[in-house]
Amino acid sequence: MIKKLPDKASAAPERPPIVSSAHLVSPKSAEMSEFEFGLIVAGNAFHRWIVHCMSAAGLKDLTPLDVLVLHHVTHRARNKRLGDICFIMNVEDTHLINYALKKLQNLGVVASSKNGKEVIYASTDLGREYVERYREIRESCLINALNADDSLNRDIGELARLLRVLSGMYDQAARAAASL
Repeated sequence: MIKKLPDKASAAPERPPIVSSAHLVSPKSAEMSEFEFGLIVAGNAFHRWIVHCMSAAGLKDLTPLDVLVLHHVTHRARNKRLGDICFIMNVEDTHLINYALKKLQNLGVVASSKNGKEVIYASTDLGREYVERYREIRESCLINALNADDSLNRDIGELARLLRVLSGMYDQAARAAASL
């Protein structure tokens, strides 16, 4: 029996990587440039989504960081310190988080109190109501549209794990670049 070699004309053409900065594509990993472009697009889509979802919940004119800070302060109904919020959200500039906290306090959705010398933050009843309404809208608009089966949810979980691994690599690379 004679084996037929694949016809080059019928083989799928190799596509160039889909990137935002072709000058950064490395021959060692074009995939990393594709990942970074996907991260940019997905990050912006996510930020747009959370702002619109919170606006639909009734809390308008928030930045993506404001929304994320409110969710984190509400997380597990535990009081949070500024440093803890920055650490968990991986934000170095405490002024950004502090500004968001002040804005949320002025809206009445976050309250602060003193615990010795430390200031701690917690969601107010109003803040928890907005977060609950956000959750309902998220379930309706995003989760139900996902129609996720067990296989897709496993893939999403694996992607989340990979993003955490890559964030550690980027953090290490940032430290290395800062030392140059």
